[in-house]
Amino acid sequence: MNGFDPYTIIFLVLAVVIILRLRSVLGRRTGNERPPFDPFRRNEPVRRSGDKVITLPPRSGREIEAAVTPQNAAADAEVKVKEIAAPGSPLEASLKALLAADPGFDPKGFLEGAKGAYEMIVTAFAEGDRKTLRMLLSRDVYDGFVAAISERESRNETIDFKFVGISKAEITDAAVKGRTAHVTVRFNSELISATKDKDGTVIDGDEVKVSEVTDIWTFAHDIGARDPNWKLVATESVE
Repeated sequence: MNGFDPYTIIFLVLAVVIILRLRSVLGRRTGNERPPFDPFRRNEPVRRSGDKVITLPPRSGREIEAAVTPQNAAADAEVKVKEIAAPGSPLEASLKALLAADPGFDPKGFLEGAKGAYEMIVTAFAEGDRKTLRMLLSRDVYDGFVAAISERESRNETIDFKFVGISKAEITDAAVKGRTAHVTVRFNSELISATKDKDGTVIDGDEVKVSEVTDIWTFAHDIGARDPNWKLVATESVE
């Protein structure tokens, strides 16, 4: 039998002490632990501006309470409407009514988004892009656009199209019907469009001439809905 080894005892004691300390640390919650990572949780609120996402700094409860007071909301609405509508005009009254129902509505920002949607829609129609149209149009308007595209395709006709630009866009009307907001925009645009038959002969329009087109479109959006997108619900062409 081997003699007594004091070093073995020392090492055993040290091991027990280390294990006890590790258990005391690992098993204790200090309140400073990071929560489990959730890839779907938004840590900070965001605001959309056009196609950019702007991250907002977190605000305290006092700041949020101050931001939503009736006085601040009314002042903010006055500023937003003043940029779009003449004082005392019917449009001013209708926009104020819309802002009362939907304080987050930004007339100026909406107009910029509407111009982008206009270009996407007329281009998608010329190209027969049903997928893009489905995202931007209401069901009734989509069915009408697709019927025209299908008729064109049945005749083996194609459209050579180039969007030149929008010379002017203005909000002409706004309304709230139930929980749905409606905003009407008058677009003055310039484009080049030529419809060709199956042999490539131009049967309508011009391949090089820039045409001036005026359209009056109405967009709608469900107030309070999780989907922030507006959709085209009515169209009118002005000769």
